[in-house]
Formats: sequence, C-alpha cells, structure tokens
Amino acid sequence: MTGGAGYIGSHSVLALMEAGYDPIVLDDFSNSSKESISGIKKIYGAGPVVIEGDTGNSSLLMDIFSSYDVNSVLHFSGLKSVEESMADPLRYYSENVGSSLSLLRTMQEANIQTIIFSSSATVYDPESQVPYTENSPTNPINPYGHTKLCVEQILHGLASSNPEWKVGILRYFNPVGAHPSGHIGEDPKQKPNNLMPLVMQTAVGRMEKLLIYGDDYDTPDGTCIRDYIHVLDLARGHLSALTYLERHQGLHIWNLGTGKGTSVQELIDKAREVTGAVINTEITFRRLGDSPEAVADPKKAKSELSWHPEYSIGNMCADHWNWQRQNPDGYQ
Repeated sequence: MTGGAGYIGSHSVLALMEAGYDPIVLDDFSNSSKESISGIKKIYGAGPVVIEGDTGNSSLLMDIFSSYDVNSVLHFSGLKSVEESMADPLRYYSENVGSSLSLLRTMQEANIQTIIFSSSATVYDPESQVPYTENSPTNPINPYGHTKLCVEQILHGLASSNPEWKVGILRYFNPVGAHPSGHIGEDPKQKPNNLMPLVMQTAVGRMEKLLIYGDDYDTPDGTCIRDYIHVLDLARGHLSALTYLERHQGLHIWNLGTGKGTSVQELIDKAREVTGAVINTEITFRRLGDSPEAVADPKKAKSELSWHPEYSIGNMCADHWNWQRQNPDGYQ
C-alpha cells in the first residue's frame, strides 16, 4: 500500500487488516506521520509492516516484492493539492506520473498484476452534466487532475496489452471525517488545501478565520458544491474493489461519492452546528482550478461492488471534529 501512512491510506490499511489482509505500507512520510501507524495499533492492537521509502525507487520496490508474497498493490501515494499543482506543475507530473510508471514497471517485472489506483473527480470535465458517471467526459482543468488522468490512461494501455492485469480505478470525490476513536485522522504537514481540515482548524483555534474562495458561482448560495464522503466509507470502497478484482480481470472504474452535493457554506454551517465553535469566515477571490460543482453518480459502485456510503454530512463533521479536538496540533 503505497502512501499507506497518509490520510486515506491509513484508514484503508485499518479496514484491510480488520478484513484479514496483511498490508505492507510503503511511505516516505513527506506528507504523513508515523503516528498514524501508532494510531492503527491503538485501534486494532497490531500494526502493518512499514517500509520507509519512495514509490519511485524501483530497486526498493523489487526488494519488497522479492521479500514478501505480494499479490496486489493499492497505490495511494502522490501529491494532491489543486492549488499547489497550479503553481508547480512539473513537480506534480514528476511525482504523480513518474513514480507511478516506476511502480508499474516493477510490478510487471515481478509478475504482480493487480492494482487499485487512487484517482480523483478532478479528471472530469467541469462543463459536463452533474452528477458525473464513470462515462462522463474527462477534461481536467488543473495539473493535479491531469496527472490523475495520465496515470489512468497508462493503466488503460497496460490492461489492453495484457488481459491478465486486474486494474481498479477509484475516482474519489471529497474525503472527510476520521476514525471515530480519534486515533487516526487528517493531518496535512503543510497548510491544508481541502475545506474540512481548514474548517476544523479554524474551529479549534489554530486559524483566525476561514477564507471562502468565491461566493459568485452559479449555485444556490454562490459557493462551490462538492460531494463529501466519509473516509471510512472510502476505505470500505477499497476493500470492496479488491474483493471484486479477485474475481474479475481487466480494467474497472468506479466513482466513490455519496451522490449528494453540499456547498461550502452549507458545510461551514453544519460544522458550526456540530462543534458549537465560532468559525469566522471571509469571502475572497475564486481559486484557479476550482470548478463550480462536482457530484458523483455512485450507482456503478453500488451495483458492482455492493458498496454504498453509510455516513451523513453530520457524521462526517462530528468525526472530523472529534479527531481535531483530541489532536488540536495534529499528530504532533
């Protein structure tokens, strides 16, 4: 599990361990913490094998594949900020696409042919009709989304070249929340770029105010609409996809979202209600690379994976707040 110590990775590691799998975490801890592994141990009573290193290091990958009986790879690692990708696109192509190529080449050499890739709703054309199905047109409007689509296209080519490959592409919408224990959660090392951690850091007093990037979009309250999904639902989606790939070859794409849109303002209002905290806001200019609305059509995942989201936006806020309140400074 590349990037298995990160936010989504750590929750997915826990879900797989609880289902009887034996995960091996490869993480360079550049945007994650070893404390997430400690959190997994507190919850589960044991932790995964952890190897510190870079996903792009092919010799390290081959050592892992030679030392352990690896039959599947879940590829979480990569940079994930839309805003940062606009400022430094070359770094994003190098990290997200380059490392994925190294991983896939090494998997091919080691005859490991099952992979689940963490993709994103940012691959979709924002001019497409909402909600997005897996067949909706793709046309990313930022380098981050381009890197995700580029890796998807590489995986398409790989699966077409060899029918033995089993490839799952999971297009995440907006992961939020945390494990209800508060032992693992979202703790970006740099300033957060996603809304929920910014909201909760403002609620807990780490930030003076929350910036709302634009209130003049063509939406009911003028703020962007997103499909927020609890990270535990997302983790279960990986488990369902892995089970599906054990029985099906070829390439498969699934949206992981709730199918319900929540505006920035609605999320802030719900967070105020759940936390009881003062969350000061300020309207500022739109952010480059943001689309007005992105909502999933999750019917395919429900039909093929027997997966459906269980948590409401209130649950998401409550669990994220529980994590933030117990860890006001994150894992540190």
